[in-house]
Amino acid sequence: MKFRVASALAAVLITSLSLTACGGGREGTTSDPAATGSSETAAGFAADATVGVALPWLGTQNWKEAEVLFKDQLKAAGLTPLVQSADQKVPQQQQQIEAMIEQGAKVIVVGPVDGTQLGSVLEKAHDAGIAIIGYDRLIENTTGVDAVVQFGSIRTGELQGQSLLDGLAERAGDAPYNIELFGGGPADPNAPSFFEGAMKVLQPKIDDGTLVVVSGQKDFTQVATQDWDNAKAQARMDSLLSGFYADKTIDGVLSPNDGIGRAILTSVAQAGQELPVVTGLDAENESIISINDGKQYSTVAKPTDALVAKTIELISALQKGEAMPSTDAKENNGSIDVPIFQLDPVVVTKANLKEVFANDPERLKLIEG
Repeated sequence: MKFRVASALAAVLITSLSLTACGGGREGTTSDPAATGSSETAAGFAADATVGVALPWLGTQNWKEAEVLFKDQLKAAGLTPLVQSADQKVPQQQQQIEAMIEQGAKVIVVGPVDGTQLGSVLEKAHDAGIAIIGYDRLIENTTGVDAVVQFGSIRTGELQGQSLLDGLAERAGDAPYNIELFGGGPADPNAPSFFEGAMKVLQPKIDDGTLVVVSGQKDFTQVATQDWDNAKAQARMDSLLSGFYADKTIDGVLSPNDGIGRAILTSVAQAGQELPVVTGLDAENESIISINDGKQYSTVAKPTDALVAKTIELISALQKGEAMPSTDAKENNGSIDVPIFQLDPVVVTKANLKEVFANDPERLKLIEG
C-alpha cells in the first residue's frame, strides 16, 4: 500500500532514530542497547538468515497485506522469510514459534493471537539468542520481547471517537444523539486501548447529555466483540435494535474496525432504519467503497506498508550487528518496560479519500471507478 501518509511516515521514520509516544506508551529513558537483543543478535548474523513472522490470522485485509509485504520485503533485504498465520488459535501460534526456533530463525516478529499467552515460548526463543519484535500488538507478561512496532492505539481510539462526533454533527442534526458502542476482541491488547481512547473523547459528551447510550452498555466488557468476529457483532447489533430501538432512531455507532462497521450497517439496514454514523479501522477496500458511497462514515488508516517497513528497519539493524534505534516511548507489559516504536494513524472520511490515497492507484480506482 502506498498511501501519501505512509510515504511521509516512512520518510520520517527512516531519517530519525527516535519516536515520541502518540498515545499508550509511557515516557522513559532511551533504551539500553544491551536490552534490545541477545549477545548473538548484537553481534549480527548472516545476511541470508531466516526471519520468522508469526501472524495471528489472515481474516482481515491488513493481515493479508502484512503476509505479502513481509515475504517480499524480507526477500528484498536478502533475508529468508518464514511467514505463518495461526487462524486465531493460540496453541497453533505457539507451535509455529517453536518451529521457527528449531529452524534457526535469528529474529521472530510476532503479531500475537492473545498477547498474554506467549510468554513461555518467547522466553525460550530469547534464551536461544533470538530477537523478538512485537508487531501491531503489545506482547504481555513476559521478558521475552525486545521491542514492539505499532500504531498508537490510544490515538487510534481518539480519532474514532472524534470522527463519530464529527459525523453526528454533519449528518444527524441537533443533539442529543442516540448511540451504541462496540469494542474489539478482548484477547487483543490493542482493543481495550482503542476503546479507552474513544471514550476519552465520548465520555464527556455522554456526561453532558449530548450522547445517549440507549442500551446503557458502556463498559468494554459489555461491548467487546469476541475474536473480532463480524457475525457476533451483527448478532449483538440485531439484539440492540430489537431490544432498545423499536420506537427510537439510532444515530451513531462506535465501531472498532471496518469489518464490524459493515456488519453493523447490515444489521441496521435489515431493521429498516436509516443508516447511522459508523466508524471503522484499517481502511479496507469494501469500507473505502462504502465511505465513498456515503454509507460508512469513517475509517482510520494504519498503512501496513509503513508498519512493515519500520519492522524491517529494526531487523536490518540487528542483522548488521547494530543496536536497534532508540525510542523514548515505552510501555510496561507486566514484566518489563518494552520499547515501543509508534506510528501515527490518520482518520479517513469521504472528504479526504482522494488526498489520503493519492499515491495508491488501486484505491483510487475504487473511489473513482
